[in-house]
Amino acid sequence: MAAPNLSTLPSSTSLSKSKPYSLPFNTSTTTCFFHTKTLLPNNPTLFPKTTLSHTHTTPLSASCTNTNNTFPEAFFNDDEKLREECGVVGIYGDPEASHLCYLALHALQHRGQEGAGIVAAHNNVLQSITGVGLVSEVFNESKLDRLPGTSAIGHVRYSTAGQSMLKNVQPFVAEYRFGSVGVAHNGNLVNYRSLRAKLEDSGSIFNTSSDTEVVLHLIATSKHRPFLLRIVDACEKLQGAYSLVFVTENKLVAVRDPFGFRPLVMGRRSNGAVVFASETCALDLIEATYEREVYPGEVLVVDQNGLQSLCLMSHPQPKQCIFEHIYFALPNSVVFGRSVYESRRMFGEILATESPVECDVVIAVPDSGVVAALGYAAKAGVPFQQGLIRSHYVGRTFIEPSQKIRDFGVRLKLSPVRAVLEGKRVVVVDDSIVRGTTSSKIVRLIKEAGAKEVHMRIACPPIIGSCYYGVDTPSSEELISNRMGEDEIREFIGCDSLAFLPFDSLKKLLGNDAPNYCYACFSGMYPVEPTELKVKRIGDFMDDGLNGSFESIDGGWVQANRNQKGVKIVSI
Repeated sequence: MAAPNLSTLPSSTSLSKSKPYSLPFNTSTTTCFFHTKTLLPNNPTLFPKTTLSHTHTTPLSASCTNTNNTFPEAFFNDDEKLREECGVVGIYGDPEASHLCYLALHALQHRGQEGAGIVAAHNNVLQSITGVGLVSEVFNESKLDRLPGTSAIGHVRYSTAGQSMLKNVQPFVAEYRFGSVGVAHNGNLVNYRSLRAKLEDSGSIFNTSSDTEVVLHLIATSKHRPFLLRIVDACEKLQGAYSLVFVTENKLVAVRDPFGFRPLVMGRRSNGAVVFASETCALDLIEATYEREVYPGEVLVVDQNGLQSLCLMSHPQPKQCIFEHIYFALPNSVVFGRSVYESRRMFGEILATESPVECDVVIAVPDSGVVAALGYAAKAGVPFQQGLIRSHYVGRTFIEPSQKIRDFGVRLKLSPVRAVLEGKRVVVVDDSIVRGTTSSKIVRLIKEAGAKEVHMRIACPPIIGSCYYGVDTPSSEELISNRMGEDEIREFIGCDSLAFLPFDSLKKLLGNDAPNYCYACFSGMYPVEPTELKVKRIGDFMDDGLNGSFESIDGGWVQANRNQKGVKIVSI
C-alpha cells in the first residue's frame, strides 16, 4: 500500500505551484458522520440539527550559531513573556486576495515574527510563497503579483527551539488523490505524538515536526471522497486546540476546535468577499466588517454557492484562552466577543482597588502593560507617565562589547526616563511574571534611575502551569509562581511591594462568561487532559539539522505536569 508523503516547501523564500506532491491513500472503508447536536441553541440557523448540507442564503459577490557574545533575539525580546504560536487569515471572493492577505498578516505580526506565508488559488492551481522573517521581509509587490486569484490563506509563525527553517513555515500545500489543499493552523494538538506514530506505522512519511502536517496526513488518508467529509474525519481524531483555514481550488474552509481555545473571527468586505482571521484587527486594516466568531466546533465552507455552516461535533462548555485578553491580542481587537482594551483597563482598575499603595507616578512595562497601567492610574488618581521607553529597532542578534554590560538584554530593549522616576514612589504595571528574571532586571533598572520605591502590580494571576493548547510556556519548574509564594517572589525581584490580579476578581469581572474561559495556567485544571507523557510546547518546533530519533529533539517538549505543586489535571 502506498503511503502518503506530505512535503513542505524547499529552503529560502520560495514560490511553489501545487500539484507537486502526490498522495495515494488507503481505499479500505470506514464510517464517518456528522454529529447533529447544535453547538449554540440560540443560533439554530447557523447550526442545523437535521441536515448535513445547510447553506446560508447570503450569496457571495461574483468578484469574488551563537558566539559567546552574540545574543539571540529571544534573549532580549520578551524573554519573560508567554508567546502565541501564530496567526492565520483566509480570504474568499476578492480579486486582490493575496494582497489583502499580506496586509492582514501584517496586522497579525504580533502573533508571530519568525516566518510568513501565503497560498492563493488561481486556475485550479494552488500557488505558494513562504519565507523566514517578518511579513514585510518575506513579501514584496512582485512576489504578491505572482499570487493571483480570488481566494488565499496566510500564516505568521513563532518558533521556540532551533532555527526557523523554511520547511516549517506555513501554510503547507500538498496534493492528494482528489485535488490540492493548503492549510494554516493556530493551536496545539495534545495527542500529536500518538497520531504521528499511528500514521508512521501505516507508512506515512513526515518532513516536519508540525502538528499541521499530521492534519494533512489525516485528510489524505481519509476514506471519504468529498473534501468536507475528509476534514470532519480528520478533526474527529484531533485533541487539543486548533483554529484552521483550508484553501482548495474552489473552496475556503475555516474550522475551530470544540472548546474554542484559539480565536477565529469572520468578516466581510463591501464587495462580498468573506474574511477569516485570528483577530479583528486584521479585519479593520483591510476594511472588512466584523460579523461574528467562528463558533467552537463549527466548520464554515465558502464557495461559489455561498456560505455554509456545519456543526463539526458537539462540544462541552467553551474554554477560550484568557491570555488573549491579558497579553496576546492587540488592544484594538475584539476577542471572544469582548474588547481587549476594556478588559486590560479593568484589570488595572481592579489592581488599584484591591492592592492600593501610596505612590507618585504609575508607569507601564511597554507595550503590553500600558492599558492596564492607564486603568490603574485613572482609578488611583495618580498620573500615568512613560517611565520606560521601549526600542522597537533591536535586530535579531546583537553583539555585546567584550566588557560585559549588566542586564544587557533588558537595557537594549528598555530605557528608563530619569526625569519621571528620580525621587518618586513608582508603581510599575506589567501583564505577567513568568520566570521572574526580567522583572528583577526591570526593578533594578528603575532603582538605578533614582526611584525611591518600586511597587510591582501584575495584571494577571500567578502562572503555575504549562499550557498545552498553543502557547509557548516554560516547564512548571521554571515558573516562579509555581516555586515561590508572593513574598518570596517580591524578595527575588527586589521590589518594595508586589501584587497580582486576584483570580477570583478576574472571574468576577468576566461575569456570566467566566465559565467559558480556560484558566489552566493559573489553576492547573486542564479542559483537555494531556494523555501523553510529553506534549509539544507549541504547535510546531524546529528540529532542522538534527539527526536521530524523534525523542532526541530538545527544547520543544513539556512534561505533562501530573505531580506539580498545586496542579491537577482534570477532564471538564
